[in-house]
Amino acid sequence: MTGPGQASAPAAILIGPPGAGKSTVGPLLAARLGVGFLDTDGRVEAVAGKPVSDIFIADGEPAFRDLERAAVARALAQHPGIVALGGGAVLDPQTRGRLARHRVVYLQTGFAAAVRRVGLDSPRPLLLVNPRGRMRELLAERLPVYESLARITVVTDDRDPQEIADEIAAAVTARIAAAAGEGAGTGPEGGEWAGGEEDDGDA
Repeated sequence: MTGPGQASAPAAILIGPPGAGKSTVGPLLAARLGVGFLDTDGRVEAVAGKPVSDIFIADGEPAFRDLERAAVARALAQHPGIVALGGGAVLDPQTRGRLARHRVVYLQTGFAAAVRRVGLDSPRPLLLVNPRGRMRELLAERLPVYESLARITVVTDDRDPQEIADEIAAAVTARIAAAAGEGAGTGPEGGEWAGGEEDDGDA
């Protein structure tokens, strides 16, 4: 489940806005591929000894982003399974640079679906004030970044999580096979890291 020269690289990294389903689809995808699952927000909470919302309130967003950057770097270097990133992790330039040669899967989610899944009364620190308006702002700010990083894009609106996980698993497995074939001189020129077009259809 690794790319060329990546002995312990993740099989796939999930990105997307709050409510995209990363923490739901991630474990299902990991089980489907027979690998482990790691949520970087969970790693941050373990290091800080408190929930993400408390880090934002007590220490401020910059402190959280520092912890998040370190957690992402460690996960990308050491975790060979599925890694789910917090919605705002991709805004960090260092993180974007680290993601450049990984299998990044963007869980594409519309505003209505994101709001429905998140719930506007949930304790999300960036949605505490004017949550509906703030969600629109977050999506407008982050969607171009998600799209630019994605190797695989999967639409998640009104779909069963297992169906989404199965689609991602098929796409990831196909790319691993293609990369292996390219390494043997039989695959497409440039391998899976050539930055070619994304999968057709929803993926």
